[in-house]
Amino acid sequence: MRKIALNRFTRICILVLSIAILSGTNNVFAFKPIKGKGITGIHKDSVIKILAIGNSFSDDAIEHYLYGLAKAGGYRVIIGNLYIGGAPLDLHWKNAEGNKAAYSYRKIGLDGQKVIKPKTSLEKALADEKWDFISLQQASPKSGQFETYVVPLPLVLNYVKQRAKNPKVKYVFHQTWAYAQNSSNKNFSNYGNDQMKMYKSIMEASKKAKALGKFDVLVPCGTAIQNARTSFIGDNLCRDGYHLNLDIGRYIASCTWYEALFSESVIGNSYRPEKVTEKEAEIGQIAAHKAIKKPFKLTSLSK
Repeated sequence: MRKIALNRFTRICILVLSIAILSGTNNVFAFKPIKGKGITGIHKDSVIKILAIGNSFSDDAIEHYLYGLAKAGGYRVIIGNLYIGGAPLDLHWKNAEGNKAAYSYRKIGLDGQKVIKPKTSLEKALADEKWDFISLQQASPKSGQFETYVVPLPLVLNYVKQRAKNPKVKYVFHQTWAYAQNSSNKNFSNYGNDQMKMYKSIMEASKKAKALGKFDVLVPCGTAIQNARTSFIGDNLCRDGYHLNLDIGRYIASCTWYEALFSESVIGNSYRPEKVTEKEAEIGQIAAHKAIKKPFKLTSLSK
C-alpha cells in the first residue's frame, strides 16, 4: 500500500511540475489560469497593460475606478487613455494618417498615480508600452449609427495592428451607453430623444461593429448601464445627461471593464469608491456581470 501511494504522489508531483514548466512560472502554486474572453493563463503577478483610444466616455469608464477594482482583484495594471473630448472614429483615423500629436495621453501607473502628457500622437502612445489590451469606440452621438463605423473602424484598427508591440495583444470594442431620458444634448435628437431607441440602436450597431473589426473582447458598458437603470438607482447615472456621474455611474462602467478583461466575475470585488454605498456597489457589480452574460440584451434588476 505504501509503495502504491508513493507512486501516485510521484505522478502528481511530476504533473504539477510539468504544468509549472510549461506555464513559465518559478512558483508552482502561483499559476492561475483564467478561462474566458480575456487573456488565457494570466498570472496575478503579471503587469496587465490597457490602452483606450477614445474620448470622455473612455475617461468615464477606465480612468477612475478600474485601477481600484483591479488592485482589489489581485491584478497589477497600467492604464492608458488617448483622450480627445467627443472624438469619433473618423477623427482618430485623420490623426493617425497625419501622425498628429493631438491627444491628451493619460496614463495610470502601477502606483495608481495618473500622469497626463499633452500633445501626444497615437503612434507614440502605441510605442510607449507592450499593450495587452487596446480598445476602440465610437463617439456617443454616432454610437448607434453603424454606417459611421464602416469606413474608419477598419482603417484605425489596421493602423493600430501594424504598430502594436505585443504580438499577443487583444483588441477590445467598448460599447458605450444611451443618454439619460431627460438629456438636453442636441445629439439626442439622432434617436428621437428616446433613451430606449438609442440603447437599441447602440446594441445593433455595436454587434455589427464587433463583427466588422473581429474584436477579441467586447466591453458592454451600454448594457450594464441600462441594466442598472432598471434597479432602485433608476435613470440617475449621468451627471449632465450623457456623461456618467462621478460615483456609481463610472463604477458600473469600470466593473464591466474588469469582468470583460479578466474573465473573472466582478461580483464580490471588495473595492468601491467612498461615495458609493454597499447597496449601490452590489447593484453595479450585478449589472456589469449580467451585461457580460448578455451583452446585447437588457436584464431587469427591479426585483
